[in-house]
Amino acid sequence: MNISNLNYDVARDAAGLPARVTIFGPRAAVRDEIAEDLAGAGFRALDGGALAGVMDGPVALLGDVVVIDCPALDGAAMAALARLDARAARGGAKLVVSTSLGALDDVFGLLDQSAPDILVAPSRAERVLAVGRACGEAGASRLREMSEEERLHLLQLSSQVDAIARSLDRLSPAKLGATGEWGAPGTASLATSLGEAKPEYRAADHGARHAHSLPDPKLVRQIIANRGRRARFFDANLFADPAWDMLLDLTAAHGEGQKVSVTSLCIAAAVPATTALRWLTQMVETGVFQRVADQVDKRRVFIELSDQAKAGMAGFFESLQEPLAFAA
Repeated sequence: MNISNLNYDVARDAAGLPARVTIFGPRAAVRDEIAEDLAGAGFRALDGGALAGVMDGPVALLGDVVVIDCPALDGAAMAALARLDARAARGGAKLVVSTSLGALDDVFGLLDQSAPDILVAPSRAERVLAVGRACGEAGASRLREMSEEERLHLLQLSSQVDAIARSLDRLSPAKLGATGEWGAPGTASLATSLGEAKPEYRAADHGARHAHSLPDPKLVRQIIANRGRRARFFDANLFADPAWDMLLDLTAAHGEGQKVSVTSLCIAAAVPATTALRWLTQMVETGVFQRVADQVDKRRVFIELSDQAKAGMAGFFESLQEPLAFAA
């Protein structure tokens, strides 16, 4: 599919002006490709140059949306990414960051201020969708906050869009940049122009006796394995439930005393990495999961169940032992 052959209306920001998108990244060919796609979609694309220029060059004016291409990270790139994250958080710009599964833990750990949209191995179409979503969030967030019901509906819509994107990728593989490959096809971003609120997570009050009485991790691992066996007999997409799969994985890891990285948890979700990452981010924002700094490398984080989530999972597993009540 040639994106440049499609016709779009001019994309505009909340003030009604053509939206500006600044592009940073180490690969000039990829920056040019992104700029071409965004220009075809009606955005004003500005080449910000390599990430190193963020630290060495003059302070550039960020656009409404900042697209960052970082398939791999070295020390200089990490410093630049952290600086862009802080500047975007202060100035209200939205970050769309393309990375690889191998660099995901570092990228996720560094970007802790600006609530970025992180894409793992994205296609060209997925990047354009992400920029459109970011522009919509910037405008909608000034008008109102979404209800929890709307937010969950949009997450479900995201999964549907991901499935469509995977089908399109099979029909028409994305054109790769001349200087490197992303690897496996990515997944689509949430195609919506609405913003997202951050409602407080409320677990059921199960009492102190349920606070940390989680089940034997061997039992949880067996449940996870049984869920995986379904793929031998049915299409795995029929049963995609990334939030629950991540809850189960973290419950087992808690009982085993294991630390769980962002990348590991995305794999456990059994959906494309970008979809899993979006669910993970929402679970952190709503208080189901929590970020825990790596004591060895402060730039990285692990993901754990919150106390409320532990109570919820403990109560759920105990309820499985209760007899079922059948209507007469």
